[in-house]
Amino acid sequence: MAIEFGNPDVDVEMSDEDFAGMLEETFGEGENSEGTVVKGTVIAIEGDSVLIDVGLKSEGRVALREFGVPGTAPNISSGDIVDVYLERMEDSQGEAMLSREKARREEAWTLLEKAFNDTERVTGSIFGRVKGGFTVDLSGAIAFLPGSQVDVRPVRDINPLMGTPQPFQILKMDRRRGNIVVSRRAVLEESRAEQRNELLAGLTEGQVIEGIVKNLTDYGAFVDLGGVDGLLHVTDMAWRRINHPSEILTVGQTVNVQVIRFNAETQRISLGMKQLEADPWDSIEAKYPLEGVFTGRVSNITDYGAFVELEPGVEGLVHVSEMSWTKKNVHPGKIISTSQEVEVMVLDVDQTKRRISLGIKQTQENPWTDFESSFTVGTEIEGEIKNITEFGLFVGLPGEIDGMIHLSDLSWEKTGEEAVVDYNKGDMVKAKVLDIDIEKERISLGIKQLTDDPFESAAGDLKKGAVVTCTVTSVTDGGLEVSVSGGLQGFIRRSDLSRERSEQRPDRYAVGDRIDAQVTNIDRREHKLNLSVKAHEIKEEKEAMAHYGSSDSGASLGDILGAAMRKAGSDEGAAPEAEAEPAAEVAAEEAPAEEAEKKD
Repeated sequence: MAIEFGNPDVDVEMSDEDFAGMLEETFGEGENSEGTVVKGTVIAIEGDSVLIDVGLKSEGRVALREFGVPGTAPNISSGDIVDVYLERMEDSQGEAMLSREKARREEAWTLLEKAFNDTERVTGSIFGRVKGGFTVDLSGAIAFLPGSQVDVRPVRDINPLMGTPQPFQILKMDRRRGNIVVSRRAVLEESRAEQRNELLAGLTEGQVIEGIVKNLTDYGAFVDLGGVDGLLHVTDMAWRRINHPSEILTVGQTVNVQVIRFNAETQRISLGMKQLEADPWDSIEAKYPLEGVFTGRVSNITDYGAFVELEPGVEGLVHVSEMSWTKKNVHPGKIISTSQEVEVMVLDVDQTKRRISLGIKQTQENPWTDFESSFTVGTEIEGEIKNITEFGLFVGLPGEIDGMIHLSDLSWEKTGEEAVVDYNKGDMVKAKVLDIDIEKERISLGIKQLTDDPFESAAGDLKKGAVVTCTVTSVTDGGLEVSVSGGLQGFIRRSDLSRERSEQRPDRYAVGDRIDAQVTNIDRREHKLNLSVKAHEIKEEKEAMAHYGSSDSGASLGDILGAAMRKAGSDEGAAPEAEAEPAAEVAAEEAPAEEAEKKD
């Protein structure tokens, strides 16, 4: 082939070899083609750029930062041979467009694709944060590390991992789009699986092992033993009471634990920390003898009492009834407070059940005993009415204790319901001590006992069986309410109104009627008498029969009464004959009634 140039008057002929040489001279070596990685020599470092000769007509410039690993200073000097990516042979300024970063990326992508296809791990460094995760430098290629793939558990501080070369697993890569997704967690899980199998193979109960607190819950903590987690229950953290694991543990803390239980099938592991320390309940009875007084700290308060810590790991219960001599039916929180130092007495120790019963009031003076020593039964005392209830008054007494005046002990004349309306809370009253029960912590008082019992004064020497004359004060279906001389109140039941059933009718009587009746019962507590007309009639009959004769000898009641009347007449002088006959007739009429009464 021949090519002619220039003026027609001058013929210049050029061979093919000469043309190829000219092209080579003009464009440089053919191996330096655009879009490939070429080798170049660092000529100089000018400011923030590096001047590199890649064998073209002109040199190229590369930003100095591209020669450093992200997060580190560039390490390059004149004369160094470096690989760069030839983007264009000449730019607008006539210089070659080069890129060190793209060269490293191309080289890295080739290696990463091979690692991805062979499922091999790659090494990289985390150097930045982006939305949803972090950026990783994989020897020039930039990969994305999702936040969920950083570790097997959430990482609060990523700074210790920044800039540190570590292994990653490639999850996904797309060279066309330039996307690479990696995972550090996958590498850790694979390593943990190996550690887990090795750990479980040699794990035994009673073994002491080191672990890291992974998570805290209300009921305990999960401890990472190196590939496998164990549960450290809150009750096994310490011998003392622990309300929440956060009191003694923090996430990430390294702890020594003992394997309490291990189920190889379910791979559940129960751990304990307190088992590594001496049990404070050993020889507890010797350390805390009965009735011994000790100082402790209130660790917890409940509705039924308070727990007092005598030493770390040893707590006793003070029941609410053992807190105060005087404060009854009060929530324990109103008597003592949490963390308060208190003096307690040991009431009972059960080492088997790990229980100690304590008392606070036993360390203080008993006001009930002091009251008994100062005030005996029958003593008059004055106090303020603290409370009024449906069954009586509570009166404040010395020693901050209360005595009770029952409704029945308020008045002799009124009922308790009537008398209690005369009193108000805060009134000062005088009363008499009726009874002192130290064991039950009760003091009984009475106001009416300050004066004599009017019933006793009125009753005098009245005894059961006596015949009295009473006045009807009220007529009821059940009987008669009556009053006896002296103001005594009595009652005659319907069945006690007469011997005759037909006469046992309360309506036969009216208010104001006077009746002779026999006292059948004296109720000194209720201040009432029980009376009976019927009993009075029977008593009169028996006295008459005993005095004048006996029906067993054959004589009738009429004969007896007739003889009695004749005897009375002879004693007073001869009675008219006519008067005896009516008496006989009366006796004859009453005899059948007597026989009927006996049948009844």
